[in-house]
Order: sequence, then structure tokens, then C-alpha cells
Amino acid sequence: MADLVITAANVVAGSNAETETGAAGEAITAGQAVYRSSTTKKLMKADSNGASAEIRTPIGIALNGGALDQPIKFQKSGNVTIGAVLTPGVAYYLSDAPGGICPVADIGAGEYVCLIGLATSASVLALDIRYTGVSN
Repeated sequence: MADLVITAANVVAGSNAETETGAAGEAITAGQAVYRSSTTKKLMKADSNGASAEIRTPIGIALNGGALDQPIKFQKSGNVTIGAVLTPGVAYYLSDAPGGICPVADIGAGEYVCLIGLATSASVLALDIRYTGVSN
């Protein structure tokens, strides 16, 4: 699995970003895909091969990092400078590493397919999170 190597300090919301905040349920780094736990209501790292659909369905990308119970701002839609080198035009998906993002070519067998967004340049990802519920 070749996840994006994200420099957390370089993750920046675009001018068209839709954001929300929540409390971290675990240590989270800027640039990681997150979901909200239905039991704790806290943000956790999404994972394409997680045990439940909830874990496999991200609601956004963390814009800052934080430890347990610290506030996390996350982006739900719009453009985000992701802090990694992207290939323009390539689709990027949730990976099987908690919070990770990978190119479409690296979705492995048994992973559930969840689009995170499309690269509009070498640094900007247009978020369009779509969980299919389908295993690869």
C-alpha cells in the first residue's frame, strides 16, 4: 500500500472548504481521514478494512492534529491542499492504514472502496467523499 506521505504542517483548507469541528477520540494528525464514532461522538481515523461500515465511512479530512479529547477541525468538502505530492486527475481513496489516503491503483483485495477526492493539481485534492459499501 503506497499511502500519500502527508506533511501535516502543509494541510490547508481551500477557500471553498466546508468544515466542522469535533473532539478527537484518539491521536489524529492533519491530513488523516476521520469518521465520527456513534457511541462516543468523537472523531476517529477511518479505515477501508475496518470492522464496520461506520469505520469505513469517513466524514472528512483533519485540518489540524490533536491528542485524545482535543479539538479537531475537519474539512467535509471543497478543495484542500493535502500536504502531499499528487498526480493531477488521479482519484484518491481511503486506505487500509487508519486515516490513510492512497491512489486508486493501491486499493487492495478485501478493502471497501471509498473515494476521498480527485487531484486537481500536484498539491490540491477536490474532496468528494463517496462510500460505496462495496468490497474490492
